[in-house]
Amino acid sequence: MNTTDVLRLSFRTVRSNKLRTGITISIIALGIMALIGIITAIQAMNQKLTESFSTMGANGFSIRFKERNIHFGGNGPTMKLTKKGQRKEKTSNLDKPITEDQAEHFVDYYNFPSQVSISAMAGNNYTISYGSKKTTPNVFLFGADENYLDLNGFTLDAGRNFSNQDVTSGANVCLLGYDVAVALFKQSISLAVNKIVRINDMPYRVLGVLGSRGSSFGFSRDKIVIVGYKNLKRYFGADRYVIGVMTPDVKQVETAMGQAEGLFRSIRKLNTTEESNFVLERSNSIAEKAISVLGYLTAAVIVIGFITLIGSAIGLMNIMLVSVAERTKEVGLIKAIGGKSKAVRQQFLLESIIISVLGAIFGIILGILVGNLFSMVLNTGFVVPWKWVFYGVLICTIVGLLAGLYPALKAGKLNPIEALRYE
Repeated sequence: MNTTDVLRLSFRTVRSNKLRTGITISIIALGIMALIGIITAIQAMNQKLTESFSTMGANGFSIRFKERNIHFGGNGPTMKLTKKGQRKEKTSNLDKPITEDQAEHFVDYYNFPSQVSISAMAGNNYTISYGSKKTTPNVFLFGADENYLDLNGFTLDAGRNFSNQDVTSGANVCLLGYDVAVALFKQSISLAVNKIVRINDMPYRVLGVLGSRGSSFGFSRDKIVIVGYKNLKRYFGADRYVIGVMTPDVKQVETAMGQAEGLFRSIRKLNTTEESNFVLERSNSIAEKAISVLGYLTAAVIVIGFITLIGSAIGLMNIMLVSVAERTKEVGLIKAIGGKSKAVRQQFLLESIIISVLGAIFGIILGILVGNLFSMVLNTGFVVPWKWVFYGVLICTIVGLLAGLYPALKAGKLNPIEALRYE
């Protein structure tokens, strides 16, 4: 028997034992489906994160308040824990959020060639109304200046942006997020411009409507309203400010961050021995952190997938051992008509590999389909993890080879006379 004959016989045997083959393929397919499906979903999440944060740009950074971890005595002075022998410093004036005066002082004195923006958030439980129509009380309310849209990748579908006069005067004017405008004005969002809407019963004139940014992980990024940051403080009491900076070139970011930190330390009145009580974050750092977390999740999924495949391999080996026992007479007949032990071993090995690879193919197809159901929820493109498709086929081939090795060796060692007499 040559290799072609052995391969044909292996396919014929696999095809003739439909129930046993189907059960074994299903076991392997489920393991591969779970592995490929979850990895496909993770790649879809990676794609969505990249899309969601790409508009923020790699050439920007923000300055935020960094709260200290250890406090003693409510709102009173805090003590910074230091190494033994070092002086403990009172920091009663340092643990306060970034104030409006500090943010404006930074904007006035920061001379690096860049765009600078001031913003603050009041919360996410606001209701916006126009006439008899109103939104659900889950709208985010932001305060910002005229540079905020550029620094955060917003576009305008209708109307205009804030002017410097709008912001500094604290006028009751606002920009509506796309979903808010649709909720109040249906599809005629251009009609919103110059209309008077109410934010928790406070009247505001609409300057413009923001372009849609879609949803991220099932949450809309268009349920927002932006007012001037001075107006936000006056009527909604916001007192935690964020400073955004965008440089013309990504290569200038590190230099800009260094200058910004030095200036803001002086604004916050920190001396050389004190740790900065604010943090500088690059605009794409959130996405990078989230993607790194997904990397750990991928590693965990791989480990679980391998454990599942080990179980599948054990099941396949047991089924092949049962097959050897059931086909003892067949093996004896093959040897009696001149078949060699090598051919018998090859046949059982090929059967095991064929079953395993078929399980991999079905599992990969199902895994990609299941994973892309998640990508449909996230509204991303169709994702195929080609690297893991190749790995899946390779791993299942190895699993089939290892699972069929012992049964093949056992079948090859059968004595033809005893095999023919086996009942």
